[in-house]
Amino acid sequence: MAPPAMEMLGRSFLPGRASAAGRARGGGPCFAAAGREGRRRGRGPLRSAAPVGALAERVVVTPAPAERSGAAPPEEPPHPQSVASRAVVTVRRRRKEDAKRRVAEQLDAYADRVGRSVLLELVSTETDPRKGCPKKSKPSALLGWFEKKDVKAERVVYTAEFAVDASFGEPGAVTVLNRHRHEFFIESIVVEGFPSGPAHFTCNSWVQPARVDPRPRVFFTNKPYLPDETPPGLRELRRQELSDLRGEGAAAAAAGGERRLTDRVWEYDVYNDLGNPDKGAGFARPVLGGDQLPYPRRMRTGRPKTVTDDRAESRVEYPEPIYVSPDEEFEEGKNEMLSEGALKALFHNFMPLLVSSVSPDIRDFAGFHDVDNLFKEGLRLKQTLQDQLFQKIPFVRKIQENSEGLLRYDTPDIIKKDKFAWLRDDEFARQALAGINPVNIERLQAFPPASKLDPAVYGPPESAITEEHIVGQLDGMSVRQALEDSRLYMLDYHDIFLPFLDRINAQDGRKAYGTRTLFFLTGAGTLKPIAIELSLPPMTDGCKRAKRVFTPPADATSNWLWQLAKAHVCSNDAGVHQLINHWLRTHACMEPFIIAAHRQLSAMHPVFKLLKPHMRYTLKINALARQILINGDGVIESGFTPGRYCMEMSAFAYRELWRLDQEGLPADLIRRGMAVEDPTQPHGLRLLIEDYPYAADGLLLWSAITRWCDAYVAMYYPSDESVRGDAELQAWYGEAVRTGHADKRDAPWWPRLSSPADLASLLTTLVWLTSAQHAALNFGQYPLGGYIPNRPPLMRRLVPTEGDPEHAHLVADPHRFFLSALPSLTQATTFMTVIDTLSTHSADEEYLGERPDEEWTADPAALAAARQFVDEVRRAEEEIARRNADTGRHNRCGAGVLPYELMAPTSGPGITCRGVPNSVTI
Repeated sequence: MAPPAMEMLGRSFLPGRASAAGRARGGGPCFAAAGREGRRRGRGPLRSAAPVGALAERVVVTPAPAERSGAAPPEEPPHPQSVASRAVVTVRRRRKEDAKRRVAEQLDAYADRVGRSVLLELVSTETDPRKGCPKKSKPSALLGWFEKKDVKAERVVYTAEFAVDASFGEPGAVTVLNRHRHEFFIESIVVEGFPSGPAHFTCNSWVQPARVDPRPRVFFTNKPYLPDETPPGLRELRRQELSDLRGEGAAAAAAGGERRLTDRVWEYDVYNDLGNPDKGAGFARPVLGGDQLPYPRRMRTGRPKTVTDDRAESRVEYPEPIYVSPDEEFEEGKNEMLSEGALKALFHNFMPLLVSSVSPDIRDFAGFHDVDNLFKEGLRLKQTLQDQLFQKIPFVRKIQENSEGLLRYDTPDIIKKDKFAWLRDDEFARQALAGINPVNIERLQAFPPASKLDPAVYGPPESAITEEHIVGQLDGMSVRQALEDSRLYMLDYHDIFLPFLDRINAQDGRKAYGTRTLFFLTGAGTLKPIAIELSLPPMTDGCKRAKRVFTPPADATSNWLWQLAKAHVCSNDAGVHQLINHWLRTHACMEPFIIAAHRQLSAMHPVFKLLKPHMRYTLKINALARQILINGDGVIESGFTPGRYCMEMSAFAYRELWRLDQEGLPADLIRRGMAVEDPTQPHGLRLLIEDYPYAADGLLLWSAITRWCDAYVAMYYPSDESVRGDAELQAWYGEAVRTGHADKRDAPWWPRLSSPADLASLLTTLVWLTSAQHAALNFGQYPLGGYIPNRPPLMRRLVPTEGDPEHAHLVADPHRFFLSALPSLTQATTFMTVIDTLSTHSADEEYLGERPDEEWTADPAALAAARQFVDEVRRAEEEIARRNADTGRHNRCGAGVLPYELMAPTSGPGITCRGVPNSVTI
């Protein structure tokens, strides 16, 4: 989320798995091979570095006395006394800097010249047998900072020279002490000159000045090591680094207080910062997390408590920064995209608010032409209203003259090919399979459907839909035949909404039902809606208002009632999509696994290396969401029907519905009755609706991720004992469950982590959720939901019954009544602006399988498996394109039908309705 305005190859050359004797000798052939491979690719730092051979020639050999006197040489060849090496450090500068920052950098450059330099130190993988501690080089200053102070390139390369004893071994870590006044960003370090070949250190991290953090930063080699295979010289550094990231040891003194923006500490907290009780009771919100409202944990910031409620944490309002570890902050490309979105939001929201404040009578859309004009002409004003605005606020004319492009909204894809598709029943049904929220459709397995809620509170559990309502829509089948042939399907939002309806409907301008919608699967493989049930909590026994059933219309009045009923279904669907499937399942529930990974898995751990691209930006996005999206009176509360009860509904769903063991795609499809196990099928599943675009394309990516994780895990874990004996791995998963999901820690369904198969399955699920699942639920929001009548996020009127005064208004002016039930002008434009930003890919997006840093691991087998994964993802993209051109697939191809590309892995920047980033980045 974002502001409006995360095949096994041979093991003989695997690093970290050689014999103890081999490790003691300080290296292996794969390390040199990886270095040679990096040099063949011509990576930036190596192009400017001296050749390895040249550095090797600088080894100093001290002749023995016998050689100097002309005596016979000794039997053993002489050993070099020192090795000359150097570190090539790539620093990434900001592309755009203000004057204050430029002055600061110049001051640092001059300070560097007089000795306040950046110091590097090499740490060996071996220990000094006399001292019992790691072998270390002498500190060496980074050279060239002053000389390159005016270089305009984004990446600047510096060097540091070292001379170490010949028995030093191979470098396993580099420490960096920043004695400048300001932080800088290290992208990578390459250490050259050692017999074992170049050592690569992938950094991608901010290094704080010593005045902020007096301890040197530690960067480990890109060579992966399981905990018990860590070389002796790195063991204590590995332990200390994780301790610091947990806020223990030297960082413990500050751990209990408010986190500084420069800290690198990962801790947990409940969601106690969504409201602001100090502003009044109406601004208070309950704490999410605990017995009353179970919820996943979020990143702790440690801000002070509010004055009026010691359970609530004080807020930091956007755009003030909220704490995440500095390395989780957005890079410049992402910030530029969000800044452009914020500017667009400013203009898009300003004019509707201004118009409605001056002329309250046009707060609603008068007709569908008003909606269409948002995309054609922007917000078109009547001349009299323009004159009124120009007189009151002279700069309005200037805004309208200079910002015409920003005031006009992009045309959503849903109306580009067929302006009236959204009115049709077949399109309403198609979007349940290939729309924004294709993960709630389920096969009906018993008729009538029944509620699981307490009947003593909510009345009889059986649906009011009878066989008489639907039998005429089943192509001659009986209801029993249709059930047995898997031809009946349902969207069921009854139980998730009903407990909240009295409170929702008591709010001004919010009206909702608990809905059920039944569909019939036609012979063409498409769905058609055959009944909609709208439910309210019963007021009395036998209350007729409690359950109303609508069927496809037969006359003009029933047609408009049917359209209103579909709109309420879409509003339910929009709320469940945003609050549960999108935010809860792919944002909030993943955060504990990310926090635990940084606390418990070393950067050298192979599992951390696999997960790292799938954690990018997620903590920052979630922090911003707490500031402006899911907070009290934020975008979600303002834009969706549940209003101030949005997050309580999300917590209800977490308690009642969320299970990690059912979050993988195959398990979810089987749970919903949309697939059955079938070993004869390519993915081991048979879809009961063959043309189910989300599932069919999703299985392509799921299978690719599965094979990648299976191959990767097999490289490092040959047995069940190797998984159970990995202390860091077990601590990661155990903490994510026990602390990160503390309110469900005792649930019996948590997957075990006792075998390589368990680990591969867990990793597959996490990678799926953060990449393909999030993409399917996020990047179609504006293309498919930007046309408000197609998918209203909130409703303001109930469906009138005959005899009600509102029924007469419906009959007299049906299309105006329909629009008045949808969001108002300002609600609609605000919502459109937000989902415009949410649907946008930034220019620095990293898509599934992409790793900009080619040296993310020194393991050649892992690199080879990663290339196979990329190839399989590419083949999946080609298959998706072929399917979208197949005229036999009516749910993704046809007159006015949008192709389904949300699982197509790659995309350009902007709103494209396609592209699968590695992580939850927006």
